[in-house]
Amino acid sequence: MKKRVGIMGGTFDPIHLAHLIMANEAYHALELDEVRFLPNATPPHKMISGQSSAEDRCRMIEASTADIPYFKLDKSEILRDGKSYSYDTISQFVEQEPDTDFFFIIGGDMIASLSTWYRIDELKKIITFVGFSRPGYNVGNDEVLMINGPVVDLSSTILRKRLAEKQDCRFLIPEQAYRYILEEGLYES
Repeated sequence: MKKRVGIMGGTFDPIHLAHLIMANEAYHALELDEVRFLPNATPPHKMISGQSSAEDRCRMIEASTADIPYFKLDKSEILRDGKSYSYDTISQFVEQEPDTDFFFIIGGDMIASLSTWYRIDELKKIITFVGFSRPGYNVGNDEVLMINGPVVDLSSTILRKRLAEKQDCRFLIPEQAYRYILEEGLYES
């Protein structure tokens, strides 16, 4: 029987509760063996804020997922450096783990832009895209397996703005990551 692995890619700048909810819902709905959080080194579609390092982002993920045995941090794209193209990373995973089925977990905002991804047609042949709807995005797409679950309309952009304004974000960011942000003074300006 093949192993079933979910992939949560993104900047995680910072990681927030919507990321964890989506990962957990996919884990249960798809009966996955694990979910890997795959932070980008340099995402092709958006900028990283520059207010946190790759090391900071990895530490926030590790802190947020430490007590969840089926959540793993995967530093493949961070260690490779350069632009992080999902096709390159997933191709490498498929080659290294031929007895594994991979499921790429994405939100409604990513579903809407999927057609612009690097080598998307080849990528669709080697991985199953799993999506969650997100308010304000049209997610009608036959190529994405949709999961019904709690939807939290939350973005790292909004959180960085709130953190810069010294607003309380304790119910939006996992406690361990929030503590790290405050201790390190991330996103303050």
